[in-house]
Amino acid sequence: MIKKTYTRHKETIHNFTWRAIQIGAKQGIIFLIFILCAKLLSPYDFGIYNYALAIVFLLIIFGDFGISTATSKYVAEYNVTDKKKLKAVLFNSGIIILGLTIIISILTLIIGPWYLKDKYIYVLYLLPLIFLAPMTSLYDGIYRGLKKFKQLAIISTIIGVLAIPMVYYLVKYYGLTGTLISQNIFYLVLLGGLALGYRDFSFKFNKEVMKEITKYSLIIGLGSLGFFMYTRINIIFLGHFGFIEEIGYFELANKIALMLAIPFTLLGQIIAPNITEHMIKNNLREIKNKYIKYSIVTLIIGIFASLLLLLITQTIIRLFLPEYLTANFITIYNWMLLILPLTFLTSILSQGFMVPTGKAKYMLLTIPFGIFNIIFTYILMVNIGFMGAIYGVVVSTTLNRIITYYLLYNDISEEAK
Repeated sequence: MIKKTYTRHKETIHNFTWRAIQIGAKQGIIFLIFILCAKLLSPYDFGIYNYALAIVFLLIIFGDFGISTATSKYVAEYNVTDKKKLKAVLFNSGIIILGLTIIISILTLIIGPWYLKDKYIYVLYLLPLIFLAPMTSLYDGIYRGLKKFKQLAIISTIIGVLAIPMVYYLVKYYGLTGTLISQNIFYLVLLGGLALGYRDFSFKFNKEVMKEITKYSLIIGLGSLGFFMYTRINIIFLGHFGFIEEIGYFELANKIALMLAIPFTLLGQIIAPNITEHMIKNNLREIKNKYIKYSIVTLIIGIFASLLLLLITQTIIRLFLPEYLTANFITIYNWMLLILPLTFLTSILSQGFMVPTGKAKYMLLTIPFGIFNIIFTYILMVNIGFMGAIYGVVVSTTLNRIITYYLLYNDISEEAK
C-alpha cells in the first residue's frame, strides 16, 4: 500500500523534498539573520531593523509587481506549448523588473529623506534589495516552472552554507548596519549562482511574451500590494505611532508563523506545474478534487499546529530569547495563532491553484480588505494603542481568506461541471 502510494506520487514527493532543501537553505539563512539580529540587538534596534525591512518590502512590491510570480506560470505553459517563447522569458521579464526598480530607486532617493527622516539611512542600506530580491524570485520562478527543483536546491544550499560565516561576522561586529548589508550580499551571491545555473535563454525582445507576462503580473502585483496593506502595513503604523519595540514583537510572532507555513508554500509550488498541465488538458474535475483534498488536510494540520504552539512557545522563547518573553509579546503571539490555519491554507492554495489555473484575479480581493485594514487599524490604534495593529491584521486577514477560498472553490466547481 505504502509502495503503491509512493509510486503514484513519486514526482511530487521528490520535487517537494528538493524544494524543501532549497527553501530551507534560502529562508533558513534569512531566518538566521532575523534571529541573530533579535539576539544581538536591543529590542529597540530590532524594531528599527524590521521597520526598515517593511519599507523596503513595500518598495520591492512595486519593483517586481507580480512579474516573478507570473513567470512561473508562463514558464510551465511555454515548456509544454512553445519552446521559443520559453527562451524569451528571462530577458523580457528582467527588462521589465530593471525598469521598474530604477524608477522606484530614484523616487526613494528623492522622497526618502523627507518621509523617513533619521531612519532613511537604514532604508538606504537596503536599497539594492529592490532589484536583487525580484531578480532572484524571477529565476526561482523559472526553475520551478521547469521543475528543476533539484538543481535549485543544490545551488541555494551551497550558497546558504557559505553565507553563514559571513552573516555571523557582520551581525556580531557591525550590529544593525552589518545585518542590513549582509542581506544585500546574500541576495547578490544567490542571484549569481542562479544565473550560472540557467543559461538557456535568448537576448531578444519578444513583445508577445512581455505583453502576456505583464498583463497577468498586474493582477498579481495589485494582489501583493493588497496583501501588504493588510499585513506588513501595520508595522509602518506601529512605527508611525512610536511603538518601535512592539514592531519587534509583532515581527517575531509573524516570522514564526511564516516559517511554519513554508512547507505549504513549497507543496503549492511543487504541484503548480501539474495543475497548469491539468488546466491545459481540461482535466478540471481532477483540479477540483485536489483542491478539496489539500484544503481539508491543511486546515487539520493548521489547527493542530496552533494548539501545539500555544503550549510550547513560551518555553522556547524563555530558552533562546528571554528578553522577548514579555506580556505584550505573548498577547500579540496568541492573537496571531488564531489565523495560523488560514495562513497555511492560503499558502498552498494561492501557489498551487490560484496562480497556475489563471485565477490570480482573486488576489485583487486583498485590495478592498487592505483598505479596510488601514482604516480599521488606524481608528483602533488612535483609541487603544498598539493592539489595534494586531486586531486589524487578525480581522482583515480572516475575512479576506475565508471569502477568497469560497469564491475560488465556486469558480473551480463551476468549471468542473
